[in-house]
Amino acid sequence: MSFAATLALVAAYQGGGPWASGGKPGSLAAQAANWGLREITTLVLASLVAGLATTPYAAFHFHRLAPYGVIANLLAMPIVSVWVMPAGLLALLAMPFGFDGPPWRAMGQGIEWMDAVALWVASLPGAVGRIPAFSIGALVAATAGLCVICLLRTRLRWSGIALVVVAIAMALHTPQPDVLISANADVVAVRGANGHLSALRNGSDVLALREWLNADADARAPTDPSLKEGFNCDAAACIARAPDGSVVSIARTAQGVVEDCDQASLVMTPREAPPQCRALAIDRRKLGASGAMALHRVGGGWSIEEAVPPGSERPWAHKASPARPRNSPVSGADVTPRPEDLGADD
Repeated sequence: MSFAATLALVAAYQGGGPWASGGKPGSLAAQAANWGLREITTLVLASLVAGLATTPYAAFHFHRLAPYGVIANLLAMPIVSVWVMPAGLLALLAMPFGFDGPPWRAMGQGIEWMDAVALWVASLPGAVGRIPAFSIGALVAATAGLCVICLLRTRLRWSGIALVVVAIAMALHTPQPDVLISANADVVAVRGANGHLSALRNGSDVLALREWLNADADARAPTDPSLKEGFNCDAAACIARAPDGSVVSIARTAQGVVEDCDQASLVMTPREAPPQCRALAIDRRKLGASGAMALHRVGGGWSIEEAVPPGSERPWAHKASPARPRNSPVSGADVTPRPEDLGADD
């Protein structure tokens, strides 16, 4: 985000014209007025340029937009320039002599003003713009558009706007998952016919659910009771329905697993699902190998995005070797047991 903001500000300064160079000389009053107008104009344009340049990355990582960022900067930045930073510099100069207390307190008062401005702007209607998660392809297209607009010096630079439009279209048409499962299945969320997620939590950890709601542009808190409304539960299982009406089951008992394997299209269980299960089964073995999952309903089946795809290897999680039955022969190898092997269990 810092690189994007810096690139956009440099490009804007190069083409800024009079507002960046100081304008024409005149009387002292005219120069003062011109300076004040130029400073305000510079602050507004810098906020707009930097905000627009960092918007794709803020939306991709945090799923939020700040439409009132210009207002916050207009109210806070003058305090930073004439109060906070000078007080901090004065405190550093006074520190060797032991007189830095008053400047630090003055700096703290300026920071309190900044906090008050931030809280006030955040309380305005529509201050938090939420945006659903979108693909990395949209972010790459937006980055390419930003680079074309900022780096090229001819009229060809405006062709980058087309790339930005393509990125926006890609972001708006990114399909959202229909089912979300945490790494240990403590949290499961299912998208209902109304387009909103319903969720069940078996533990106290709300981090995964909070991130899912943010990525879904859902303002509800992870503890909101309405999140459970899409589930019907009994002692054996909890049932929810995907947008196409297919049944999603969270089986709690062995009997629930057996029953829902015949009736549901997707069964999640902390147990091991029977091999003859007709539904797609996400059980203990599957979760242990793939971690958290996002599932999309495609036709009559399910498309699965795994946090740990098959064959992946990371520095902190090495790929496990496939298990081999203890007495199964290996082609081309001598399987005759050694004497020390025969006595290994003694």
